[in-house]
Amino acid sequence: MKSAEIIAIGSELLTPERSDTNSLWFTEQLNQIGIEVKLKTIVGDDEARLEETIRDAVKRSDLVITTGGLGPTEDDVTRPVAARAVGRELIYHTEIEEHLRERFRGWGREMPEINKRQAYAIEGAEILPNPNGSACGMYVDLDVKILAIFPGPPRENQPMFTDHVLPRLRKLAGDIVVRKRILRVTGMGESAIDEAIAPIYKSFPDVQTSILFSKVEVEVHISATSNDEVKALATLDDLSGKIAHKLGIAVFAKNGETMEQVIAKLLTDRGETVSTAESCTGGLIARRLTELAGSSKFFMEGAVTYSNEAKVRTLGVNQEILDKFGAVSAETAAAMAVGMRERSGTDYAISVTGIAGPDGGSTDKPVGLVWFGLADKHSVKTARSNYPGDRYLVRWRSSQTALDMLRRSLLKSKEAKTTKTRA
Repeated sequence: MKSAEIIAIGSELLTPERSDTNSLWFTEQLNQIGIEVKLKTIVGDDEARLEETIRDAVKRSDLVITTGGLGPTEDDVTRPVAARAVGRELIYHTEIEEHLRERFRGWGREMPEINKRQAYAIEGAEILPNPNGSACGMYVDLDVKILAIFPGPPRENQPMFTDHVLPRLRKLAGDIVVRKRILRVTGMGESAIDEAIAPIYKSFPDVQTSILFSKVEVEVHISATSNDEVKALATLDDLSGKIAHKLGIAVFAKNGETMEQVIAKLLTDRGETVSTAESCTGGLIARRLTELAGSSKFFMEGAVTYSNEAKVRTLGVNQEILDKFGAVSAETAAAMAVGMRERSGTDYAISVTGIAGPDGGSTDKPVGLVWFGLADKHSVKTARSNYPGDRYLVRWRSSQTALDMLRRSLLKSKEAKTTKTRA
């Protein structure tokens, strides 16, 4: 398998305000054609360090991709530095200058002379046209190695890569393909998942398996490499099926779907609707559901009832429940869910009330305690969780648990209907 490195260039990428997203996209494209990214590096606008980075990358890897540093200003140093790193001269191309001048005239102004810097290219490089910007890319054949240089903006480098570089890289990679699958698991920790599925994935030595924790779930990434795409997909089907069977209902997605996407499909397929009543999550559950296109088909309304007064006024929670059991209780969660379902007329209503912290906890009700309610036409049920972590994590994990509570209820109802039909 061919190897690749990606170098993101620009001092702004070393600050908290900007992040390198290009390498993620390029990695995905390369992996799909069987080229493995071995290293990603971010380098500021420092000529010495950049030259060293490019020179070392070309020695190590079959393909080196750089992004950024192709603008017309003094801090855009990729062209001269890359040329030095591979031992070639910079050549001025008058046709590039003329093309730039024409583009500026098309924009209604004359080209500043500083932009003439963008007419230089590495000796022997193939010029990659840029219909969406002023900086051309370069494809440099270094005998057995390749250096591909792209501008930084994704709207410029992605079409450039797809149209002019990807087809030749496919030939370079040969028949090898890499196909991936992501299973998403909720309600289980990393170690418990690995203990359960390690004997399974270890029996597939040609598949790479990684277990990754995110703020609300655990992801099981499986990657199959083969010279036959059908075989690779069949292997993924086999392994993912065995893992899903072992972990059971804790697996909520087999192809990387988010929890809200899974909920959306279940509700849409059934022609049913949901509403939300939120306290400590502050509307996060409603936000997650409504970020999906077409969510109006299944999501009717949501209420953020942060105060006790709002719970009484908006949801009809009895003041006696709040006085006797408190806002963070099974009784209040149940009343919130019932009140929201009656108010909205939806098939289901989810409620959540808890202590996200960092203040507000007590011995009986510590920070991280959250109660959930789920009401349908026939009943209401509650559940509780105690979450570690800061306010951000408590709120996100609470939203995930609430949605998963609905998912499991929908699946249980579906199974019951199927059993009844068969009977």
